[in-house]
Amino acid sequence: MENLDWKNLGFGYRDTDYNVRCYFKNGAWGELEVSTSNRIDIHMSATALHYGQEAFEGLKAFKGRDGKIRIFRMDENAKRMQNSSDGILMAKLPVEKFMEAVRIAVKKNERFVPPCESGAALYIRPLLIGTSPQIGVKPAEEYLFMVFVMPVGPYFPEGFKPTDLVIYREYDRAAPQGTGKYKVGGNYAASMYEGKKAKENGFSAVLYLDSREKKYLDECGPANFFGIKNNTYITPLSDSILPSITNKSLMVLADEMGLNVERRKVPYDELAEFEEVGACGTAAVISPIKGVYDSDKDKWFKYGEEPGEWSTKLYNKLRAIQYGDEPDTHGWVEIVE
Repeated sequence: MENLDWKNLGFGYRDTDYNVRCYFKNGAWGELEVSTSNRIDIHMSATALHYGQEAFEGLKAFKGRDGKIRIFRMDENAKRMQNSSDGILMAKLPVEKFMEAVRIAVKKNERFVPPCESGAALYIRPLLIGTSPQIGVKPAEEYLFMVFVMPVGPYFPEGFKPTDLVIYREYDRAAPQGTGKYKVGGNYAASMYEGKKAKENGFSAVLYLDSREKKYLDECGPANFFGIKNNTYITPLSDSILPSITNKSLMVLADEMGLNVERRKVPYDELAEFEEVGACGTAAVISPIKGVYDSDKDKWFKYGEEPGEWSTKLYNKLRAIQYGDEPDTHGWVEIVE
C-alpha cells in the first residue's frame, strides 16, 4: 500500500478489498461469504431502517515488530454483540462464527494492516442488521451479519495527548433501564447533537451525568470514563454504560500493576478529587483528560497538561500486549495465521 500515508491516516472510512457476510434465514445462520462489494441490498421496510434493529462492534488488529498480525479480544466483542442482540431481539450469531468472520476479513485484507512503527491499526467493524420487511413494531425474521475493515490512525486526532471534556446537563445519552448497555446505533444518534456542540466549543467529547439524578458520572460520549486517586483506578458502574472491553482490560492491568480497582457509582463531586482522568475505548485505547468543564456551573476541574503517570503506564502496557512487545499472559490476542 505504497500510496497510503500510514502515520497520518486519521480515523475514517476507507475502502479495502473484501468484506465477509452471513445471512440468517428460516431460523438458521448460513455459511460465511466473502464479498468485494461495499454495497448491500436492503428492503425499504427492513427493521434496521425503521425500528433500529441493528448492533455493531469495533475492534482492532495490529502488526507487531515480528511482522505478525494480532487481533485483540475478539471473543469479548462476539459476546457483547450477543448481549446487544438479546437486548433488541435480534438473532444471536454464534461466537465462533463471529470470530471466524473476523479472521477471514483480516486475512483477506492483510495488505491494509498498517506497519508497526506507524502507530496505526486495522479497525474491524462487525455489523448486524434486521433485513426482512416489517411495518409493525416487531423483530425481523431475517438478518445480515457482516465484517468490514479499514486502516485507521487515532480516534482523537491529538493521539495520546490530554484533551478537555464538557458536561451538559440538558442532554442524555441513554435512559436508565434503556439501551445504554448495548452497542446499538440509537445510543450514538442520541449523542450526536451535543457531541458536535462540544467539538465546536473546543472539547473532545461530552462527559454525561446519570440521566435520572444528574448526580453521578456516566460515559464520555464514545468511551468509558476512569479516574485515578489514592493509588486506585475508579470507573463508573451504571446500567446505562456500554461495558468497554478496553476498560475491562485496563482494570485487570491496573490490578496487576499495584493499583486498587473500584467499579462503582462515582459522584459528580469526586471530579475534584481525581489526580488523573481518562476516557478509554477501542478507538483511542486511552485518551488522557486535562480538564472537565461544567458548562452549567461555569466550573473547571483541572488535571494537568501532560498525560498522568498511571494513564501513561496503562496505555503503554496495553499497547505493548496488542502489538506483541510484551507477553500475552491472559490469552487476549490471537495471531492471524
